[in-house]
Amino acid sequence: MIHRALLGALSGAALLLAAGAASAQTFCYVSDPTGTPLNIRIEPNGRVVGVIANGTQVTISESRRDERGRLWVFVRNLDTNQGIGWVYRNFLNC
Repeated sequence: MIHRALLGALSGAALLLAAGAASAQTFCYVSDPTGTPLNIRIEPNGRVVGVIANGTQVTISESRRDERGRLWVFVRNLDTNQGIGWVYRNFLNC
């Protein structure tokens, strides 16, 4: 009986922790040190399709390295979760 109660309590705690981790949202600020808006690309190190202003808050949903080993991330709008595009990871402050 004690084992079942303990197992149930531990399972409930694990579910609460998992739910909390899923609802926590990490965000970053665009922080391009060149003083210009950050280029948004169609793929890592690909064609530029737009720009995003310094200070814009985004979330990261995917990351990849290019052929030179540089880290690129796919960012989304923090408020709407709408995809924006690929940006150079070093130009984000998370």
